[in-house]
Formats: sequence, C-alpha cells, structure tokens
Amino acid sequence: MDVFVRSVLDEFRDRKISYEAEKLTGQELVDYVNSHQKLWKAKLNTKFADYSRRVQYGLMGVKHVYLSAEDKKHLSPTRRLDMYIPEQFDAREHWDYCNSLKNIRDQSACGSCWAFGAVEAMSDRICIASKGKIQVSLSADDLLSCCHSCGFGCDGGEPTAAWKYWVKQGIVTGSNFTLKEGCKPYPFPPCEHHSNKTHYDPCKHDLYPTPKCEKKCVSTYTARSYEDDKFYGSDSYGVEDDVESIQKEILTHGPVEVAFEVYDDFLAYDSGIYVNQPSETRIQDEVFQHTGGKIGGGHAVKMLGWGVEQGVPYWLVANSWNTDWGENGQCFGVI
Repeated sequence: MDVFVRSVLDEFRDRKISYEAEKLTGQELVDYVNSHQKLWKAKLNTKFADYSRRVQYGLMGVKHVYLSAEDKKHLSPTRRLDMYIPEQFDAREHWDYCNSLKNIRDQSACGSCWAFGAVEAMSDRICIASKGKIQVSLSADDLLSCCHSCGFGCDGGEPTAAWKYWVKQGIVTGSNFTLKEGCKPYPFPPCEHHSNKTHYDPCKHDLYPTPKCEKKCVSTYTARSYEDDKFYGSDSYGVEDDVESIQKEILTHGPVEVAFEVYDDFLAYDSGIYVNQPSETRIQDEVFQHTGGKIGGGHAVKMLGWGVEQGVPYWLVANSWNTDWGENGQCFGVI
C-alpha cells in the first residue's frame, strides 16, 4: 500500500496586509473579510470567539513538517507519469464504492488534526488499493496516543512521522466517538465548531489531555486482537511541491494529507474558496491574498481533489471539525 504526506506549510513570510487588518478579530474581522473579497464568506463563530488564543490555535496541531535530506530523495514516483489531468476531480465520485471517502470526522477539543488527516487518507487508500474489498476506518486514537515519535498528541504532532509510524508499527481500526466501532474508537465526543448549528454540544473550553496509549482493543470489540487488527502501509513518501505532482498522486493512489497555515479568518470560514496566501497571487488578472487576522499555526486536512469555479482553481479538502463546520465539513482553498 502506498502512503503519502506532503506539506504546504510555508515559513512565515513578510506580511503585505495592513497592520490594522492583521489585528482584527470577531465581528470586525468577519465584516472586513466579507467586504474586501468575494471568493468566500465568513461568519462569526462565537464558540471560537469565547476561546483563549491558546485553545483556538491548539486545534491546529501541526507543530512542524520536516522532510529530511533522505526523505527528499524518496518522493512519489507518480510525478514522472505521463497522464491526463482533468480540470475537475473529486475522489468521492471517482471511487464511489469507498465509504470512508464520504466520512467527516471530529477531532473535538484536541490538537489532533495531524492524526485525523493521516488516518482518513490511509483508510481511503486501503479501500482504493483493494478496489473496495477492504472498507475500514483506521483509529485516530491509536495513532494519537501511541505514536510517541509523532510529537505531543493533543498538543500537536508531525504528519510525516504519522505516515512512517503506519509503515513500521501499523494502526488498528476505530470509528468516531458516536459509532463506537472498531478496536479503538475515538475517545472524545464530537462538539460544536460552529455557533449557529445545534447538532452537538459546545466544545470544551480547554484542550483534552492526550489519551494513554492502550495496546488493546475496547472490551466490546471481539473480532480480532489488537495486534491482529493492525493495518500497515508498505511505504511512506513525499510529493514535490507543485500542483501537477499532487494531482497525479491523488489520481493514482487517492487522497493525501496536507498541512497549511491557518489565520484568524479561517476560524470564521463558512463557504466559498478560502485564500490563505500571505503574498499576492494573481489569477486571470485578479489578485487574491489572505484578507485579515493573525497567523495561528499549522493545520492538517485530507485533500480529496480539485476544480475550477468562475475561473478560479481550487483544492477540495475535508476538515476534521464535523459536518457543522464550513460546507458540510469541507473547505475549498485557492490553488
């Protein structure tokens, strides 16, 4: 089974927005975003507004993404393929027999995005490689709590280490908290990441501590032992930092995990094509750029595909803040 991790988490670059726009928060930030660009819509999220900065940014748990010199020698072989790349692609439609592709999970009040982006893409790739014969949901809890080389659990981790762990140690099955299926279901309940929805209770106003690593299945799971329940990746590699290489990898093997810079305005994302580029990006004679708010840190998600809307190319990603965030748990980001 091929596995993949790639980072679009850039070094902090020189800011080009005004100091006044950078320091905006709350409704002032929402109003500023909606009045200064038309690609996406912001909406006040009082749940995030009530959090301290530490807790808000704690949800963005990518501490750093590091590719060693050796890792850079071991990049995806799909980049060399001569293949047709369609203008639009959605993995959920292309591999519609894979149930995991349609799932939106919830990391709850834990900085475990790095683990969710990984196990979600891994689950999809197992299904795709087996042509739908193996339908599993790998456990975010198993990776979060037992991969000590990955970082700090609910206080953040490193996506590259997560994929290497899958190859070396394997990861057991485990659903979200609500379903309670598999060897190690997620231990934290889903919570409300958007203030105007009512499906879930409000999120905790502090981060959960990292769960203890339990190398055993929950008592209600009797299908297999912990060791027998593990799935392993055959390889871990990166992809060159260019659009075509990423597209080829997704077309060939399925969704990938990506990391990107998160600003205050992303917490208010409601719909449309989000822009997080600190520097100006020109597309068809229009200039797009991150609009307002300070940088918060790195966030990991699963990338499902891409498309073009009104001449603007975008990536399609699945977040891990449940279906009440964004567009049914998804976000569209400018390429």
